[in-house]
Amino acid sequence: MNFLRRRLSDSSFVANLPNGYMMDLQRPETPTSSPASPATERKQPQAPAAAPPTGSGFLSSFSSVVKPNTSGQPEPPVVTTPVVRKPKILLVIDDAHTDWAKYFRGKKLDGEFEIRVEQAEFSEINLAAYVNGGCMIDMQLIRNGTKVVRSFKPDFVLIRQHAYSMTQGEDFRSLVIGLQYGGVPGVNSLLSIYNFCSKPWVFSQMIKIFHTLGPEKFPLNEQTFYPNHKEMLISPTFPVVVKMGHAHSGMGKIKVENQYDFQDITSVVALAKTYATSEPYIDSKYDIRIQKIGSNYKAYMRTSISGNWKANTGSAMLEQIAMTDRYRLWVDSCAEMFGGLDVCAVKAVHGKDGKDYIIEVMDSSMPLIGEHVEEDRQLITDLVINKMSQMVTGTLSPQRPVASAQAQSQPQHGVQTSQPRPATQGGPRSTSSSPAPSTQGSPQRARSASTSPNQAFQPGPLQQSKSASQGEGNSQTGTTAQKQPPQLNKSQSLTNAFSVSETPQRGNATEDEAKAETIRSLRKSFASLFSD
Repeated sequence: MNFLRRRLSDSSFVANLPNGYMMDLQRPETPTSSPASPATERKQPQAPAAAPPTGSGFLSSFSSVVKPNTSGQPEPPVVTTPVVRKPKILLVIDDAHTDWAKYFRGKKLDGEFEIRVEQAEFSEINLAAYVNGGCMIDMQLIRNGTKVVRSFKPDFVLIRQHAYSMTQGEDFRSLVIGLQYGGVPGVNSLLSIYNFCSKPWVFSQMIKIFHTLGPEKFPLNEQTFYPNHKEMLISPTFPVVVKMGHAHSGMGKIKVENQYDFQDITSVVALAKTYATSEPYIDSKYDIRIQKIGSNYKAYMRTSISGNWKANTGSAMLEQIAMTDRYRLWVDSCAEMFGGLDVCAVKAVHGKDGKDYIIEVMDSSMPLIGEHVEEDRQLITDLVINKMSQMVTGTLSPQRPVASAQAQSQPQHGVQTSQPRPATQGGPRSTSSSPAPSTQGSPQRARSASTSPNQAFQPGPLQQSKSASQGEGNSQTGTTAQKQPPQLNKSQSLTNAFSVSETPQRGNATEDEAKAETIRSLRKSFASLFSD
C-alpha cells in the first residue's frame, strides 16, 4: 500500500490520470492511517485498526458499484435453467396390433430419464452398426395411412417377433446381428434370440436338461434329427410327426401314418433342402403351456374342439390351470438357457396314457394367451424398465407389484393360482404330474377363461391340499385359501368346502385358533351355497 502511495505521489504521473480518478489516495494522512514510510511503521507500535469512515479506503471506488438494497423491495429470484435429461429410446419389435407406447407412457428410469418408444416390425427397419457409434436404426413404416420415416439410436430393444422363419421374406437374423454388433441390450438377450433361430439347436439344450434331471422330472419327448433327406432311411415307429426346417404356428409339421407316407415326406425334404426332425405322435387329451415373465408364472391348458391333431390349429378351448412345482421346475430349467431367458414358455402334451411330454420351448416372441393378456403386457413393461435401469443407467429399479400375479407373491410354494381344471373322464393322474382335478361337473368346464381366477378362486380337492401340506410344507396356502370363501361360486361342491377347512394353518397358529377358523370358514361356505 505504501509503495503504491509513493508511486502515485509523483506529480507527473498523477497529472496524466483522468479527473477524479483515485482521489482518495491523495488525501492527507489520518491518525488511523498507515505511516508514510516502512521504517517509521516499524518504529511505531501497532494500534488496533478502527473502522474507516464511509467512502474511504482503496477499494471505495469499486465498492460503490455494488449498492445495497435499501429500497425494502424483495430482490427478484435467480432463475436457473433446469437440466433436461435426454430420453432413453426403447425399440420394440412387434406388430402394430399392440401399442406398446401406452404401457410405457409416464414411466421414467430412476425418476429422471423418460422412455421414448419406437415400435416397428422386423420388415420395417434397417440398421447400420459401428464400433464406436453404436447402432443407428432407419425405420420406414405406415401408420394410419401416413408414411413415417425415422432415424435414431436405440438404448434398449424388446423383441416380440420371430427373428427367423424359413418362409419367404422372414429371415431377419442379420438385424439381430446388427443390434448385437452395436451393443444394444435387450429382452430377451440378443444372444438367446439368435440361438432360438434354430429349433433343433434349442432342443439340444433341452436334451442336456433331460440328462441332468432325468425322465421323471423332465419328460422330454423323443426326437430324431436328420441334417438332410439322405439320412431319412430308417423308418421310425409310426405314427410320427415330421417337422421340416424352422417354422412357427404349426407350419412345416406333418403327421405320417406309415412308411409310404414317410418316403413321400423324404422327397419333400429333399426339395426344401433343409434339415428335418421326427418324433412319436402323442394321442393327446390337451396341450399344456407354462409361461414365465420375470418372476411371474402361469399355466394354461388347451383342448382342441375341431378335432385337429394340432391343438393350435382350428377351434380350441383355453383355460388357466394350477401352477405346480413340477411345471415350475420345467420352466425354471429352460429359463437358464443361453445365459438366461427373462421371458419364456414351455409347451407340453398330456397324452391319453396319463403322461406328459415336453415338446418345445419358446422365447420372448411367444404369443400372449388367455384372459390375462393385459396383465402379461404390464409384467413385460415392468421387466423392461427394470432391465433398462440396470443396463442403461447402471441402477436397479424395483418392479411394480402386480396384484393379480399370484405366483409372484408365493414363488416357493405350489400354490393354486387359478381356477382348477374340472375333472373329466380319464383325467390327470396326480397333482404332481398334471393339473389338479376337481369335483365340479362338466358345466363348470364351459366357463373356460371367461372369469378371472382372482374373482372365482376355487380351492382344489382334499387330496391336493394334503399333498401340498405334506410334500411342500406349504403353511401359507391355508391362509390364502381361507380368505377366499366369500368369493366362491354357489355351484361349488361340499367337498371343496371341506377341503378349505382341512387346509393347514400357519406354523405358529394354535390348535384352538385353527378349529375356530375352520368353523368360520364352514359357516361362510354354507352361507354362500344356500343364500338367496
